Amino acid sequence: MIQISAGEFKAKCLKLMDLAEQKHETIIITKRGVPVAKLVPYEDKPLHLFGFLKNSVIVKEDIIKPINENWDAEKS
Repeated sequence: MIQISAGEFKAKCLKLMDLAEQKHETIIITKRGVPVAKLVPYEDKPLHLFGFLKNSVIVKEDIIKPINENWDAEKS
């Protein structure tokens, strides 16, 4: 990861864009030492929503059995 000031980025923008693309380098752009933007290489990967959370949930009990909990919405 490269950190560069906004002024220097402005002067070397095209060169830094090539660097990000060719070397898959992330570039952090700062103003007065504070990060304000990030230049990352573009990835043309399709986003697959189906199955992206697979194996991320752990079921410990039967998830459809009644919980015997009284809800405020059930009160008249």
